[in-house]
Amino acid sequence: MHPVRRPGLLAGALLSALALALTGCGTDSGTGAGAGTGTGTVGSSGAAPAADRVEPLSSTPVPRMPVTVRSADGRQVAVRSGDRIVPLTGSLSEIVFTLGLGRQVVARDITATFEQAAKLPVVTRAHDVSAESVLSLKPTLVLADTSTGPAEAVDQIRAAGIPLVVVEPAKSLADVDRRIDAVAAALGVPDAGAALKSRTEQRISAARHAVPKGAGKPRVAFLYLRGPASVYLLGGAGSGASALIEAAGGVDAGKQSGLSKDFTAITSEALAKAAPDAILVMSKGLASVGGIDGLLKVPGVAETPAGLDRRVVSIDDGVLLNYGPRTDRVLGSLVDQLYAEPTK
Repeated sequence: MHPVRRPGLLAGALLSALALALTGCGTDSGTGAGAGTGTGTVGSSGAAPAADRVEPLSSTPVPRMPVTVRSADGRQVAVRSGDRIVPLTGSLSEIVFTLGLGRQVVARDITATFEQAAKLPVVTRAHDVSAESVLSLKPTLVLADTSTGPAEAVDQIRAAGIPLVVVEPAKSLADVDRRIDAVAAALGVPDAGAALKSRTEQRISAARHAVPKGAGKPRVAFLYLRGPASVYLLGGAGSGASALIEAAGGVDAGKQSGLSKDFTAITSEALAKAAPDAILVMSKGLASVGGIDGLLKVPGVAETPAGLDRRVVSIDDGVLLNYGPRTDRVLGSLVDQLYAEPTK
């Protein structure tokens, strides 16, 4: 299993951090059950995880075309039709489907594994785009973000005359509205974008208000794990997880301990300085090290307060850092697990 290159901010941060450990291609970060509901590692109620589905708006919007939008790479892109859409990240696919235009999507990135998209043809190879595969589907619009590559493939798609709109990746909760706006504008459905923003904002607000009053501020360390590749990283200020941890009433232990890098290799000293009360991981990463028992064998983990309490919060890879229409579920799961009684 190799390191993930997406979603969002995780892409660029990990590309540099993983040089500490190995080189390699990406892997499917979006597989696994649950739509941001986690695996119930801490305080599990025993309930089955929610289905990995997105929830489209109640009414299907009618696109107003043509439109001209400004791409994040500075280009002005004219879009004449959204009849055949190819989103090149799982998070962008999620927004398109949630806006109600999933029927127009003709392909997916390997990270778009939610139920409505799972049967679409994959046009990525280890997260690198196959221009030939994209072009063979005759798309009328391609959506990408700044982590999409290789550059040669992106240029080949543009050279074929296909409108390609680049969206800035998400870094925090504050970016959710911006990404929805950008995708809705490219699809010619700004009103649907406004409706989705409103719904998402309300749900995120409700999830934030679910943080128990007077519960204190638990220190949470975000660990990126890929056991077979011997990749064990501790997230710092730029890992992408800080906004979620803070919205859940916690403190990003890696960030507060002064980590200057987005990710750094896990050491006993770094974990001792971070002193997390809880550890946040992606569900596939936790499985890759053999669950909680395997995680406690990573040097330094067992000696932290989190390790001593076996307080591990696990959330599905495909949604944890998407910062999109399902972020309220991610935040709700984080709150539920973080403040549950730890299992011994």
